[in-house]
Amino acid sequence: MKKVGALGTMLLAGMTMFSSSVALASSEEVLDRRAAAARNMQKFLGTETSSLSATDPEFAAMRDRLLYGEIADHGTLSDAQRELVTLVVLVAGQTLDDFKTHVTAALRVGASPVEIREAVYQCAPYVGFSRAEAALRLMNEVFTQQGIALPLEAQGTVTEQTRYTDGLAVQKSIFGDAIDTMHETSPEDQKAIVQNYLSSWCFGDIYTRKGLDLKMRELLTFSVISAFGGCDAQVRSHVQGNLAVGNTRENMIDALAQSLPYIGFPRTLNALACVNAVAPAAPAAK
Repeated sequence: MKKVGALGTMLLAGMTMFSSSVALASSEEVLDRRAAAARNMQKFLGTETSSLSATDPEFAAMRDRLLYGEIADHGTLSDAQRELVTLVVLVAGQTLDDFKTHVTAALRVGASPVEIREAVYQCAPYVGFSRAEAALRLMNEVFTQQGIALPLEAQGTVTEQTRYTDGLAVQKSIFGDAIDTMHETSPEDQKAIVQNYLSSWCFGDIYTRKGLDLKMRELLTFSVISAFGGCDAQVRSHVQGNLAVGNTRENMIDALAQSLPYIGFPRTLNALACVNAVAPAAPAAK
């Protein structure tokens, strides 16, 4: 009997981790996968089709039947939440070819223009302004085509005087006393980054905004950082942050399932390992 390699072990473990939100399909469900994909693609995409359907129909079918025939029908996320997660992982990877398609899809399934914009704004502290701006330009093209007046209503709640204190309050509400410890132990020449910029910009300018609640902002942050790969310490921190604001292990697993077709297995499995490290599955009933 051949030994299972490291990658095979990871894949097996990953499939086990997904079992809470994506059950193994019965033969009847497999037969229904095409119908589910057609139904969900109509809901999310309308009549829009990919050029791959003509040039690479087998590849397009694999993609569509996984994403729309399986993943879209499982889990705890609403249709609008699925699209917001999709948008932020596309921003994280700068895989923006289909970004306008998914902005339109988000509108179709009930996400408001403000929610879509706030999801992109939420990316900025993690991906940088340039990547967020590239996505905003595409988003605004869709809004203009849809007759949505720009600029959208302002959602900021802080001033120059309050952005640090308000941001710090939100930060500590999520991560607790660990923030004080981080501030106290940071070298003096790093405090501007670790303390001032993080609390003022990331949490003050962004997390305090209206338009998305704290639970959704944390879930989107978790999705963005997971999409990067190689950020395990930050992913584990935001697993804990998600739990602190009321998201569940299942919510995070479902966000990763939604991300999987866009970020691939290695990054997804690494993020799942972080979820298991911080929020292990409940023991199976005997």
